[in-house]
Amino acid sequence: MPEFNNVTIIKKANVYFDGKATSRTVIFPDGTKKTLGILLPGEYEFGTVEKEIMEILAGDLEVQLPDEKAWQEIKAGEEFEVPANSKFNIRIKTLTDYCCSYIK
Repeated sequence: MPEFNNVTIIKKANVYFDGKATSRTVIFPDGTKKTLGILLPGEYEFGTVEKEIMEILAGDLEVQLPDEKAWQEIKAGEEFEVPANSKFNIRIKTLTDYCCSYIK
């Protein structure tokens, strides 16, 4: 889906890692939530509360999912899932544009 209609956008940005990771929250009429964000090159660890599906719109990264030793390469047009209540590592190779869906 290239666009979202009839949504609420939270104006205040979510800013992490000294501005190297930023996003905006989008809330849908049914109460579901997504974030749209940008990740600058670097290596980061994120934690989840809910299950997340990370859709990569542009960019190139590697992800190390919970309880995994291997890193997976993810490119634009691909996605990965992270379980609820876990941590994952990402290595951003090039500026990355993403959409994260939160699954209850």
